[in-house]
Amino acid sequence: MKKTVVFGFLGARLDAIGGFNAQKRWNKWRPSVGLCSQPDLPVHRLELLHDPRDIQLACRIASDIAEVSPATEVRCFELALADPWDFEEVYTRLRDFSLDYDFDIDREDYLVHITTGTHVAQICWFLLTEAHYFPGRLIQTTPRRGKEEGLRDSSAGFVDVIDLDLSRYDQIAQRFRHEQADEISRLKSGIATKNAAFNVMIERIGRVAGRSRAPMLLTGPTGAGKSFLARRIFELKQERQKLKGRFVEVNCATLRGDSAMSALFGHVKGAFTGAQNERAGLLRSAHGGVLFLDEIGELGTDEQAMLLKAIEDKRFPPFGGDREVESDFQLIAGTNRDLRQRIREGRFRADLYARIDLWTFRLPALAERPEDIEPNLDYELARYARDYGVQMRFNVEARRRYLDFACSRETLWPGNFRELTASVTRLATLATNGRITEANVAEEIERLRAAWEDAREPSGIAQAVLGEEVAGKLDLFDRSQLEAVLQACRRSRSLSDAGRILFAHSRQQKKQANDADRLRKYLLRFGLDWETVQEAKSL
Repeated sequence: MKKTVVFGFLGARLDAIGGFNAQKRWNKWRPSVGLCSQPDLPVHRLELLHDPRDIQLACRIASDIAEVSPATEVRCFELALADPWDFEEVYTRLRDFSLDYDFDIDREDYLVHITTGTHVAQICWFLLTEAHYFPGRLIQTTPRRGKEEGLRDSSAGFVDVIDLDLSRYDQIAQRFRHEQADEISRLKSGIATKNAAFNVMIERIGRVAGRSRAPMLLTGPTGAGKSFLARRIFELKQERQKLKGRFVEVNCATLRGDSAMSALFGHVKGAFTGAQNERAGLLRSAHGGVLFLDEIGELGTDEQAMLLKAIEDKRFPPFGGDREVESDFQLIAGTNRDLRQRIREGRFRADLYARIDLWTFRLPALAERPEDIEPNLDYELARYARDYGVQMRFNVEARRRYLDFACSRETLWPGNFRELTASVTRLATLATNGRITEANVAEEIERLRAAWEDAREPSGIAQAVLGEEVAGKLDLFDRSQLEAVLQACRRSRSLSDAGRILFAHSRQQKKQANDADRLRKYLLRFGLDWETVQEAKSL
């Protein structure tokens, strides 16, 4: 006859209640004890999984089971879970446990107790048992509603062995798909983006946000939505109850000198002239939450060193003080700079970059996502309606004309989504009777063209890079083309970035074209490389 072996979590709450009454009978139902009290289902071995902090309760449960079922062997297994509500972690740990377990299906029958543990644990038990990682059946225990004749007491409860229903698995899987889709939609603020690369990036950010507290680095041009996305990541983590603190945002480009140290790390009284009171600082304000450091590439080297210590040790001294303070926060950093180039220039610490580069996501420019302009246009109109209480709509031809222009090759959108927001705001503000007309669109297009024409004007950058003599020998055609290329490089954070802007349309026809390599070869025609071009960015 096979032995019955049961796997289950210790019920940190349900198993902790109750005990013996004066008649040496149990006065409360406890699922793990009740499971082993069944006259018709003798349990030969109970594999009891528990958090290391509950070791005393696990030992007490083992002792109590010995009272009601001396033949039951109880084996306790410590299973440390950082977050028992994290599906990925619980599923992985239970799966690893099953792979390490020495099952003997010829001599033992296995049951999986799903009454105890979090709802996430119950779902994971279900999925792993259905997938035969645990080669057995599910069992559920419930309390009796009062004592019944012939029973020692009512604390044993009922047991119910469950046959797996694959339709339930489909419902559970569908539920997780819906939840994941909802989280991704929230990260995109409900905007139905169509750009495949962007959607893949957002999905990956969602997975990382749910599973990791390591620093994240958001790169991309100004106005691409780094601050916007950082706040959405915070909201997602907050909804998952992974954070209890605030979202604290600071633009590092505004921090200079002693005020930078004070703003970030706080200061003690008398730390510098004018420091009449102690200041907590932004890092301490972000304790338990998210600190978003936008334009982290502008941070001074002293502040970088302090920030690295704060990230690694979760401790740092306030400016002017010797006594360290604590702050445990998640860092999200944003930059439109090429941090590797700044490392080469000695303006950014390599060790800090290594620490924040674990999860790096590049947000593409608006010009790289023409298929997403229309859904973002609808989003901006809806936002205008919320902010101003006025519903605005395009006339059919006006909408078509605006989108044709916005998605065309001549559009630059150097300000990215900020510029699109400003454009829609102007259209909605100048429109009458709730309708944006062709005349409104024509006026806005002319305004954008004029603004972008200024950006196209020769800047003398070719002359600065090549020298006046060499540049003066170029044909007007070659010089104008080179000026346009160098302007694109000046607006970009990397060679690949610039290549994507310059070859956005021809790339679609040449599926395997390497934008960076094409641009590198073009620059070589003039004896230029990326590093030389970068030196002209300050012009």
